[in-house]
Amino acid sequence: MGDTNFLVIDDDEVFSGILARGLTRRGYTPHQAHDAASALKLANQIKFGQITVDLHLGNDSGLTLVAPLRDLQPDARILVLTGYASIATAVQEEASEQTAEEAIEHPALLSVARLEWEHIQRVLAENGNNISATARALNMHRRTLQRKLAKKPVRQ
Repeated sequence: MGDTNFLVIDDDEVFSGILARGLTRRGYTPHQAHDAASALKLANQIKFGQITVDLHLGNDSGLTLVAPLRDLQPDARILVLTGYASIATAVQEEASEQTAEEAIEHPALLSVARLEWEHIQRVLAENGNNISATARALNMHRRTLQRKLAKKPVRQ
């Protein structure tokens, strides 16, 4: 029964409700937590086969939950979700620089176009999503940057 138990950790109650309904239709038994404390409480009480964690839980990072969840649920598959379009913008604070660097450190895994996209997203985030400031920082014409941003991110 533990394999059908699915823990959804997300501070967005509407999104987690929609996700829970979809999981129910697929035969899972979803349990929702909207903060770290309730997530850890559920993880202490129920065996889960799968767990999703939102990267940004309010003002906290969902990444801080991964280690305690792994300790409490060693057999569960844990997936960190984010609404961001790229690795660089998803991973911003705590160990973000290192994590983003590790993600793009292996050029064989990412194409040059994807590396460019990640770099643009990182610089854009550093400039508060200001297109003009980002274009100046990249020494790129603003319209060129807008065209690159209008394209969907390149797959790995």
